[in-house]
Amino acid sequence: MFIPGSRYFKLETVTYTDNKGRKINYKRRRLLPKGEEMPVMAEAVVKQSDRLDLMAHRILGDPEHFWRICDINNAIEPGELTLVPGRVLYVPIPTPD
Repeated sequence: MFIPGSRYFKLETVTYTDNKGRKINYKRRRLLPKGEEMPVMAEAVVKQSDRLDLMAHRILGDPEHFWRICDINNAIEPGELTLVPGRVLYVPIPTPD
């Protein structure tokens, strides 16, 4: 359902059976970690034209790992993190997926 490296990959897949007997597979909800409890690898300053995927590629080596920066900065809406140039964002120490 999800590729390795996805934040949803390790989540348990469960099945729901509705009142008509149809089975629906879904992933359990991903609970967000507390950013303040995550180890910081670096701090990154947002530049004028930055996007979170570009920052993740530049710092973590993978643009699809933008969600790691969201997690440590307690962000629900990724785009909000790069709205203000000069903002300092924390970057977590990557953990194995």
